[in-house]
Amino acid sequence: MSNLDPRPTEIECEPGGAPNGPQRGGASVEIITSRDVPLGGPRAMTVRRTLPQRQRSLIGAFCFVDHYGPDDVSLSGGMDIPSHPHTGLQTVSWLFEGNVTHHDSGDNHAVVRPGELNLMTSGAGICHTEVSTQDTTVLHGVQLWAVLPDEHRESSGRRFDHYVPEPVRVDGGSVRVFMGSLLGSSSSVATFSPLVAAEILLDPGAELRLDVDPEFEHGLLVDTGDLTLEGVTVAPAHLAYTGVGETTLTIRNSGTTTGRAVLIGGTPFEEEIIMWWNFIGRTHDEIAHYREQWEAESERFGRVDGYIGHDPQGLTRLPAPTLPNTTLRPRVNPHPRAQTQPYHQEAD
Repeated sequence: MSNLDPRPTEIECEPGGAPNGPQRGGASVEIITSRDVPLGGPRAMTVRRTLPQRQRSLIGAFCFVDHYGPDDVSLSGGMDIPSHPHTGLQTVSWLFEGNVTHHDSGDNHAVVRPGELNLMTSGAGICHTEVSTQDTTVLHGVQLWAVLPDEHRESSGRRFDHYVPEPVRVDGGSVRVFMGSLLGSSSSVATFSPLVAAEILLDPGAELRLDVDPEFEHGLLVDTGDLTLEGVTVAPAHLAYTGVGETTLTIRNSGTTTGRAVLIGGTPFEEEIIMWWNFIGRTHDEIAHYREQWEAESERFGRVDGYIGHDPQGLTRLPAPTLPNTTLRPRVNPHPRAQTQPYHQEAD
């Protein structure tokens, strides 16, 4: 998915890690609210974005969390994102309802379906398209981005991985682990730093106690239901954050309908990065060079074959926004410990 903000926020993230290593104790919970971001024109679908923002920019190597739907595509227009570039990341597509076609410049072509992970690795540069299929009536899911460490971002190549996790049955629910390992289930897809991601379904009244890696920080994105994390209510579309040092996390469904959430996590990312539009780099000049290369249709990104958009007169390739007139500003990511005081978000 593309970041279609006309004035994308520039973010420089400092290295993570608790100052004295993992710390033990009960899990504090920090609530990260979402903001609505339209993807495209007048009939564009809207996504709810929790990462990145001023409050927190990274959870592990996850730097971007978009949550969308359930959308009636006859009203929202569905997903129709022309060719757009990425550098230095992996895109994680996970659907609850609907189907999306994917084409990229690594000559990978696929249909993204519910319950099936599709993971695209950009390497030094890739471009791709995403379009909801003609038979999709409701579109509902999440997309995540994960940063590639410096040692892999130029050498990992353009890759596309597909994985269908088997559900792990737990008392009162099920868990599908689509990245990393949890509950004895491990994903087969390759990541370049320690990560975990899983869809959790909980019946009304059910409680799930998860053993987690204390080296990881975690985020719980609630999709539906009256869910709590460590006794703290997490509203739908909000992301609940817990820092490193926790060995267990308890999720409970206190409502009368099935609850669904996505758990993400990883070791704090130990490198400074700059995010702007669809690019992840290390310096302002590097980001500016990526933009220049995309506008010049450089071979860094290649080209996409097979894109058929919903609008025959629409764009086939997204132009890059204009860079700000100043050097991209630093954005400090807090230490990986939950901040429990309310955060007052400023306008970007």
